[in-house]
Amino acid sequence: MRIRPATAAELPALRAVERAAGSPYREFGMAEIADDEPPALDVLESYRRAGRAWVAVTTAADDAGPLAYLIAEPVDGALHIEQVSVHPDFAHRRVGEALLAYAADRARAEGLTHLTLTTFAEVPWNAPYYARLGFRTLDDAELTPGLRKIRATEAEHGLDHWPRVCMRRP
Repeated sequence: MRIRPATAAELPALRAVERAAGSPYREFGMAEIADDEPPALDVLESYRRAGRAWVAVTTAADDAGPLAYLIAEPVDGALHIEQVSVHPDFAHRRVGEALLAYAADRARAEGLTHLTLTTFAEVPWNAPYYARLGFRTLDDAELTPGLRKIRATEAEHGLDHWPRVCMRRP
């Protein structure tokens, strides 16, 4: 597997990865999350143009398409992971961990001090997974203005129906 910047031609495939990655949420009574539309192509394109959309592909056949992706943006001096999704066919192979490590390298190169993300607190492949990778849950007093804005937007979209947390890793 290798990680590289996403190409414009791959953006529809990222949406397919996102749809597939959402399906396990049904098992947790989160059908709304499973059915949620992936980021629109123009949104993905804006991350790609900014150099903040990366894909994991098999080294043998890049043309087989992405098996996972990550999009991120700077927020208050940190690189905020907006979305990381791994196709379920490639789960439990450390693909998400590799994407996060790649993002951390990019963040360091840009002088950003942390990775941040928001996630579901009780879904095993969300907060508990990120905690195993060195992320720490932030309390309300630690939230930066940008993270507060992200959380407010998530709440407006109904994501607070399930417990959510902000997490950070140096």
